[in-house]
Amino acid sequence: VQLQASGGGLVQAGGSLRLSCAASGSSDTILYMAWHRQTPGKQRELVAQIFNAGTIKYADFVKGRFTISTDSAKNTVFLQMNSLKPEDTALYYCNVKSRERLFSPFRDYWGQGTQVTVSS
Repeated sequence: VQLQASGGGLVQAGGSLRLSCAASGSSDTILYMAWHRQTPGKQRELVAQIFNAGTIKYADFVKGRFTISTDSAKNTVFLQMNSLKPEDTALYYCNVKSRERLFSPFRDYWGQGTQVTVSS
């Protein structure tokens, strides 16, 4: 599975950005798609996660501001980010957990990261 993320950029505080991540390649089942973020010197942290069955989870620090969704084919995941704050500045990574075929193990795949910078 290959992941291509896009949509990052520079925005003023209070503004919005929409990240996209397209998945391609062979996959039997996608268990979930997610967005994480990382700043220098800190561990990567989960931002939002959407499971194939429909369950959605958000980190407390983005609840009410960010929305994760997928397209109808469930091979592209989006992250709509509203009311952005300077502390949202980070490198954002998309992540997919999937298996190549029935009975093969689920594996995590990562995109290349897209920079989001929020100015005050």
